[in-house]
Amino acid sequence: MSHYLAIVEDAGAETAVGVWFPDLPGCFSAGDDVEAALANARTALALYAEELAASGRAMPPPRSVAQLRADPVVAADLASNLMALVSFEPTGVAAE
Repeated sequence: MSHYLAIVEDAGAETAVGVWFPDLPGCFSAGDDVEAALANARTALALYAEELAASGRAMPPPRSVAQLRADPVVAADLASNLMALVSFEPTGVAAE
């Protein structure tokens, strides 16, 4: 089982909570609250993996929190938002 770090953006009660994955460009989800957004994030991971598999590509390996903190593109988002690890169980989808 892999765990991908998700950045959770919660701007307040007036907007949806967004979740995106620094290691998975274009993979994101949202929900009315953090719990719903994270539940939807698991679905987003599965759909992302299916799409990669359909095009003959594998899921990229997840980076560690330390590696993501060292990435200047991601570091600011990690510092100013919630983080969560979202588990992903490949079902016939190979990881790189």
